Amino acid sequence: VSTQSDRVQFLYFIDMAPTKTNATKQAVKSVSTKKAPAKTAKKAVAEKKVTKVVKVSTRKAYTRPQFRRPHTFRKPGTVKPGNNLSVIKNKADHFRVIRYPLITDMAMKKIEENATLTFIVDPKANKTAIKHAIRSLYQVKTAKVNTLIRPDGLKKAYVRLAAAHDALDIASKIGIV
Repeated sequence: VSTQSDRVQFLYFIDMAPTKTNATKQAVKSVSTKKAPAKTAKKAVAEKKVTKVVKVSTRKAYTRPQFRRPHTFRKPGTVKPGNNLSVIKNKADHFRVIRYPLITDMAMKKIEENATLTFIVDPKANKTAIKHAIRSLYQVKTAKVNTLIRPDGLKKAYVRLAAAHDALDIASKIGIV
């Protein structure tokens, strides 16, 4: 801890430090210019350069027992255009969503009693995609869609038709009955 008197003594010692007089400075210059004029030019350039103050940053000390690796920059990948983009416009069109109607005894029973059609659909299709495909292929409004994945990996969709449509008429139009 420094006090005011310590600062005053320090400044006093700085003032008392010996300084070069003009005569000694000129003598040093004349001697140095006679010996090597090339070195003095370099020294003059070096003296004119201002030294930069570089901030030294210290790392934050880890306070956790686990080491957490800092995140590094990950450059996003660029999209490369393919050769045949115009050929394949939409992979999941309505004909790929609905593969075929299922014709079993239980499916026929559901048609008669519950106004529900049964289809095997694409495993990646969701309920809204199935609903839109039924609407566009058969011009029928659906009330509800239930899906399940069978043990053999196929996806089965139970499509309940709206009250305005008759399931037997639609089934005969499709060719089930």
